[in-house]
Amino acid sequence: NKMKALKYIVFFLTLATGYSQNFKDDISVVQFSAPFTKDSEISLKKFRDHNVYTFYITDKKEIFEKEKIKYLPTIILYHNGDEIMRVESGISLKLPDDCEQKILEEIEEIIGNKF
Repeated sequence: NKMKALKYIVFFLTLATGYSQNFKDDISVVQFSAPFTKDSEISLKKFRDHNVYTFYITDKKEIFEKEKIKYLPTIILYHNGDEIMRVESGISLKLPDDCEQKILEEIEEIIGNKF
């Protein structure tokens, strides 16, 4: 009975924290989007050496609120839980043409600073 109660407590604590922050671990490139902005997303293949995630507001609304996402799509580069860079589409719903290059440059800088 105590074990069952403990499982419920752990379950509710998990719910209370809202979501796991694992998506911010190490170097992570996270794309926040929605089904209606799918055509404006960028491919995250260039960043596959790191953690890559795409979240849709229809599935992960609580993350969008917590991360203060205003525009879709938005790309955020995290390093060990900290936001390093945010690229927003603005009202055009289109990310800047050079956003992939800027993200790659930031990642190179992060890696370079490790040594």
